[in-house]
Amino acid sequence: MPPVFAVPSPDACPVHVIDSDSSDSWLSGQPQRVQAWAKAQGFTGACGQALAVPAEDGSISMALAGYGSPAQRARRRFVLAEAAQKLPAGTYRIASGLPAAAASTETLGWLLSQYRFDRYKDGKGEAAALVAPDGLDAGAVESLAAAECLTRDLINTPASDMGPDELQAAAFALAGEFGATASAVLGNDLLTQNFPLIHTVGRASDRSPRLIDLRWGDAGPKLTLVGKGVCFDTGGLNLKPGNSMALMKKDMGGAANVLGLARMIMAAGLPVQLRVLIPAVENAVSGPAFRPGDVLTSRKGLTVEVNNTDAEGRLVLADALALAAEDEPDLLVSMATLTGAARVAVGPDLSPFYTDHDADAAALSVSAAANADPVWRMPFHAPYEKMIEPGIADLDNAPSGGFAGSITAALFLRRFAGEARYMHFDIYGWTPAAAPGRPKGGALQGARALFAALPGMLEL
Repeated sequence: MPPVFAVPSPDACPVHVIDSDSSDSWLSGQPQRVQAWAKAQGFTGACGQALAVPAEDGSISMALAGYGSPAQRARRRFVLAEAAQKLPAGTYRIASGLPAAAASTETLGWLLSQYRFDRYKDGKGEAAALVAPDGLDAGAVESLAAAECLTRDLINTPASDMGPDELQAAAFALAGEFGATASAVLGNDLLTQNFPLIHTVGRASDRSPRLIDLRWGDAGPKLTLVGKGVCFDTGGLNLKPGNSMALMKKDMGGAANVLGLARMIMAAGLPVQLRVLIPAVENAVSGPAFRPGDVLTSRKGLTVEVNNTDAEGRLVLADALALAAEDEPDLLVSMATLTGAARVAVGPDLSPFYTDHDADAAALSVSAAANADPVWRMPFHAPYEKMIEPGIADLDNAPSGGFAGSITAALFLRRFAGEARYMHFDIYGWTPAAAPGRPKGGALQGARALFAALPGMLEL
């Protein structure tokens, strides 16, 4: 179950959020025993500090959470989450010190600190529960937490239990929860319904490839989300080495992220016509596997020379984007764990995104900063178009040379988006080292920032 706020109780332990500059003055107004305890424990209000203050009978009378300085907070995403992870299990309420402007983000971080992926482990560890502060839209924050936990669970589940079938089941379950409709085109029906690239990439697996199609809402702007659903990527005949294959259960992170974003949109009741398209495949190795040097014809009619079977994500996305463009959406968004080049460029925390619309980029950047969901704009650099144009086909799925890998992949995808207002996210979908509110494992990236920016972008 996703984390939720605790039921208000008079027994909830008060938490005082104290920054570095006001620590001394705040403590000077407290009883001598509190001052002595804080001094003995070295509490200074620094970011991440947490201190349970005992009452005379040994129970906890209050808790102190360090909020640091602006410079310290700039280096962290969820400040209170660090304190939440250090406090004893129990129920807490914010008594003072948390700026109203930060309440939504910081309480979301607190909830996310309670996330555990325990599908394969017995027992659940207890955590510090939080009562929603007065004036907070608790339901909205809980909805964000539920969406993030959905995405994390999908990515964290190993491919043995998260193949195309299971990913489809997750999408259908989400549709059922919010009264959406969902369908899927499977196996050889992909050929008869003109999704040849999705079929080609997935045909070597005994788990049928498919295109999942979820629809919700019948009025408002058309918003279409496309997520890469490669449930495991061996690299195909261009086989990945073992250390590069170890995390490939997360190669459906784009699909997991658009499902998380879709959950936010439906839970909030945004007045849009939402469509979610997920090409779900396993890139396996067997007799029918596609080969380096093959020339494939896409749904759009563009031909693609395969120069690396490990650049399969853009192939399955191409057919899905072509279908999306046929519906003439007002905004078309793709999310994919697409290139290692993006990780080299910006690391695992930032979500690189591409758009030709400066106003959309500006709105997203502002929203990202306000919602602790960092993104970074990358260029659709037109002079690199020639890099994705081989000699014998319209497009090359893996340009030689190794330069600008994320940009050339984005340019490849843009060829299939038609005239749509298009935005592409080249996410990592994974937190490689645990951080407050963000355990090691699957991650939602860019989706909360986009969700917050959508009303302005679509003039809702």
